[in-house]
Amino acid sequence: MAGPISSLLDSRTVFFIGRVLLTMPFWLSGFAKLVDFSGATVEMRYFGLEPAAAFAAATILVQLLGSALVIWGRHAWLGAGALAVFTLLTIPIAHAFWTMTGNEAIIERFFVFEHIGIVGGLILVAVLCHRTHRS
Repeated sequence: MAGPISSLLDSRTVFFIGRVLLTMPFWLSGFAKLVDFSGATVEMRYFGLEPAAAFAAATILVQLLGSALVIWGRHAWLGAGALAVFTLLTIPIAHAFWTMTGNEAIIERFFVFEHIGIVGGLILVAVLCHRTHRS
């Protein structure tokens, strides 16, 4: 492999930036919900999750703590696992495209595909963090 590319792939900084970017949707959402907790409870209620405040608090905890563990790199498997389970659970709750028709179904199906891709990224980062911290 070419020297500059190999150097980038071996870079701890690039690995860190990748973990920050992979978790960005989670920590941005977690901080937004933390700042606007009443809005977060309205969102939970909209999706039929009661008690809404408890679901909002749990969502914030999973999004922020899971992201922090992945970004930190140690125990990334735990953070990545929590975020992956959370992401998969959002599919039937918020993106049930199979119950929809037309453009709404198409858009929600694309969200599902993106969610599955993020789960794949979380699996990869957990494996890479494990390999990095094992050696």
